[in-house]
Amino acid sequence: MTKIIVYLGLSIQEEEAKTILDADYRTPVKRGDILKAISEKPDIIGIIDGVFHHTPAVAHKEIMKALKMGITVVGASSMGALRASELDDLGMIGIGYVYKAYRSGKITSDDDVALSFDPERNVPISEALVNIDYKLDLAVKEEIISEEDKEYIHNIAKDIYYPKRSYQYIFSKVEMEDEKKTKLIDFILKEKDIKYLDAIEALEYIKSISEEE
Repeated sequence: MTKIIVYLGLSIQEEEAKTILDADYRTPVKRGDILKAISEKPDIIGIIDGVFHHTPAVAHKEIMKALKMGITVVGASSMGALRASELDDLGMIGIGYVYKAYRSGKITSDDDVALSFDPERNVPISEALVNIDYKLDLAVKEEIISEEDKEYIHNIAKDIYYPKRSYQYIFSKVEMEDEKKTKLIDFILKEKDIKYLDAIEALEYIKSISEEE
């Protein structure tokens, strides 16, 4: 049986992840976790969520060691997407929109995927900029807002320190016609986060390759 270890909890909750993939689910990855996982001899390691600033982030060398030992390492959504964009030339597999955005240079900073969360419940309490920008792009396509509106809101969100970057706080600073703002907020709240969608894609990918082994 294929042994799979997956680090998540922010982009998608473990309960939902279990309905997609049977795996050993662990909390967002931090420095040293991959080295511990290697000792358990997994076949596949999935990195979706990870810590950024509160605790040292997972090191490149940890992932490189796993790859050298023949472990398949898949990254997506958040920390996984960032590390995959940096290590895909060495064999790490990147999945999804956020990974491709990092790889292409569309986004470059860990601030784009960073958020603050309740460590006891693993519940996000701020919003990742990549989710905000993704939904603003969709709103432009739906002609709810213009490109100029998108840039205006993006700049407001970007200037907010990531732990405080919530939709409520962002839109308290946005000056826009009430009807237009309400329509945009309703649209944003209805759409799925791209980090969530990427997490699902990664879990489905891991499931597909595990069935081949």
